[in-house]
Amino acid sequence: MTIKNLLEILQCPGCNTGELRLSSEGNILTCTSCNAIYPVTENIPSFIVQKEDSSPVASEIHKHQGTAFDYIDHYQKDAKEYDYFAVRDNETEHTDRRVREYIASYITAGNGRILDTGCGKAWVSELFCPKGYTVVSMDISVENTSRALKKFPFPNHAAVVGDAYALPFKENSFDYIIASEVIEHVVNPGIFIQKLFRVLKPGGILLITTPYKEKLAWSLCIHCNRPTPFNAHLHSFDEHKLQSLYSGKDLKKFE
Repeated sequence: MTIKNLLEILQCPGCNTGELRLSSEGNILTCTSCNAIYPVTENIPSFIVQKEDSSPVASEIHKHQGTAFDYIDHYQKDAKEYDYFAVRDNETEHTDRRVREYIASYITAGNGRILDTGCGKAWVSELFCPKGYTVVSMDISVENTSRALKKFPFPNHAAVVGDAYALPFKENSFDYIIASEVIEHVVNPGIFIQKLFRVLKPGGILLITTPYKEKLAWSLCIHCNRPTPFNAHLHSFDEHKLQSLYSGKDLKKFE
């Protein structure tokens, strides 16, 4: 999918109002309201911005240790050192397959637009693009989005470098949003969910999966050499904690 096909749903994440105009060379997007500029590389726009609400305060688990967590820097470095596309061990592959099957059971319409938040190895595009869905793979990492588009070059697949706290999309843009094994990594899960619902169409489906009642352990981060929860999991969830983040929504439990 070309960047031109994405323009109808893109919005400046800096001012949250502006339409985006593509340069004649196809390598720059400019906001028509605030004149912010966003680069486009290999058909992938990058929308990493620093806003007051895009860099929330440190999570409670970091406050307890007296450390901070720059999640943008962490995950951009992480994708350079960790191969998200590598084949996992049998146990992990089995667990991943169960999660994918669970998610797929809720996406049966045969068409629609899907946002894959924190796309990682981009399995969502691999599974749903051949079925006729349009998939936008979004990750905070240039490496993951670039590899996703190269590995799965479907005409109905697009990729965006972006931050869930500052989504570069207009309201009501997606029929489905998938956030698989992501929410445990974010500093403020409540804000994270609110941002996702903003770009979800009325009647759309938000699918969140996360480890269940995980016991959080500590290790030294390989990037900053500071105490950080293992795998950068900042939170442990059960169905009650998830439900409390967005009252009135029917958030399902997966075991």
